[in-house]
Amino acid sequence: MYFKPTFLTLALAATLFSTAGAAQTIFPLSRADILAGSHFDFKVEFDGVVDPAQVKVSINGQDYAKVLGKSAELVAREDGKEVSSLILRDASLAKPGSYTVTASDGKTSKSVTWSVYATPAKRLAKNVILFIGDGFSIGHRTAARILSKGIEGGKYTAKLALDDMPYMALLSTQGTDSIITDSANAAHAYTTGHKSCVNALGVYCSRAANTLDHPKVETITELAKRRGMAVGAVTNSEIEDATPAAMVAHTRRRSDYNDIVKMFYDSKIDVMMGGGSPNFLPKSTPGSKRGDEVDYIERFKQADYKLATSKTEMLAAADDGKTTRLLGLYNTGNVDGALDLKFLKKGSVSRFPDQPDVPEEMAAALKVLSRNKNGFVLMVESARIDKYSHSMDAERAIYDAIMLDSAVRQAKDWAKAHGDNTLILVTADHAHAVSVIGTVDDDAPGSEMRNKVGTYAEAHFPNYPAPDEQGYPNKVDVSRRVRLTFGAYPDHYDTFRPFMDGEFVPTLRNAEGVMVANEKYKNVAGAVLREGNLPNKGARGSNSGVHSGDDVILTAIGPGADKVHGQLENTEVFRIMAEALALAPQAKAAAAKAARKK
Repeated sequence: MYFKPTFLTLALAATLFSTAGAAQTIFPLSRADILAGSHFDFKVEFDGVVDPAQVKVSINGQDYAKVLGKSAELVAREDGKEVSSLILRDASLAKPGSYTVTASDGKTSKSVTWSVYATPAKRLAKNVILFIGDGFSIGHRTAARILSKGIEGGKYTAKLALDDMPYMALLSTQGTDSIITDSANAAHAYTTGHKSCVNALGVYCSRAANTLDHPKVETITELAKRRGMAVGAVTNSEIEDATPAAMVAHTRRRSDYNDIVKMFYDSKIDVMMGGGSPNFLPKSTPGSKRGDEVDYIERFKQADYKLATSKTEMLAAADDGKTTRLLGLYNTGNVDGALDLKFLKKGSVSRFPDQPDVPEEMAAALKVLSRNKNGFVLMVESARIDKYSHSMDAERAIYDAIMLDSAVRQAKDWAKAHGDNTLILVTADHAHAVSVIGTVDDDAPGSEMRNKVGTYAEAHFPNYPAPDEQGYPNKVDVSRRVRLTFGAYPDHYDTFRPFMDGEFVPTLRNAEGVMVANEKYKNVAGAVLREGNLPNKGARGSNSGVHSGDDVILTAIGPGADKVHGQLENTEVFRIMAEALALAPQAKAAAAKAARKK
């Protein structure tokens, strides 16, 4: 159970040794749930420079190298600092059970426990579709239901497709460092089954200086590809953004867009669609955001990906009967949301008039991915629910919640038509502090918009026109409309109206670096200055709404969906998918693989 030092580490021990710290940090962290056969990086961080001869690491009382099948590297001074680390990349545990890991530097000792779980031998589902409404909260869901279904006799006329599912649970979203998560850490929980910290993707957050050197954990993309399945990620954000990137990325910093593009390429994911083309273009190309001259669009083409830069090209590729790899890049930034794309024609629609919406992306992805006889995993994100909630643009957020529901309805219809062997999961990565509190009635007496807000009986019902077949009313600036409020906000002018000329920009930074209300909206009739309840100065200053720590809802249908009930940790979504797809290698297969290695 002792670490076996090399001649070099022993020779250097006298000069490297210093007083060890009080404790070690072990990755994966304590209480980690690990899929049997999945790959992860094992790391022990010591608080000082250690004597290699004194280092002892055991797993269930045995030499760690015997259990993990190989020895780790002892880094005497990690990143040139007065601390040592033990690092073993690409480890795995094939046998399910409880594991106690103990690390000692000769003076102090630390233990963690891991739970390694298997999956059923028989695969329950051929395919999995995971829908993520980014920031999708109960307030969004309620508002979307009001606008897209309407109410008669005090009852909704119909259910949302995402509500009309037999299994439901509450998911907690906190990470390892905070009760409030971001999209990276939260989506990472779904795609890896591990907790991590804010801004991290596919890694545990360690003290490594390089964002790409933190201890990695395997993603569902890597697991599914090893089993011959197809994988896709579609979104209306930039494809490098946190949620789609969680399907492939391993970085401490979600903003490592150039590295994330490379990770998408290296992953061999079959379908990826969204915006964000500048990070694919070589540095010398006008508009590029890369720091090198690598042309990733050309690399994807050479790897037999069909490139689509518009809805027309996407539909052609999906319908040709032979495309099995598709790269869709429809905007230099985020793809426009439903309200702008379909009705107001604002945002970047004038520059990119032929962008697909999320349901159209998903339908194309299903055609391409279903050409793989081994099944597929598809992540579908309605990303701008979150982005519009940050900017406190209620109507745009609501319309993108309706768009999510439209995609879910189409997926359910597709699954029914293709044998009902697809597990469909619908959830959010995190919540926003949003609530439906009543209506705004322009015809109410007086000039103050504040006094036109109706609550309780005075709210009555909004007067949106009947929705179209996708659930959208074709008019948003009606005289009595839903009042969706935001509970966490910076200084801003509240206009009580939809923003017909473009997305709301609530706050700007002044010359002193303080976040102040955007005076563009000051002279809108009836506008009220709201003093924010978020910090407005320094590094903590906020120019937008922020995430909340509220639980989010998970609904499910299809084989394996019965595991969705009660209150769950967000990491359990990964386990539900892994069990439905039987992603853990079975004992005989694992033994055969181990024998081949020998």
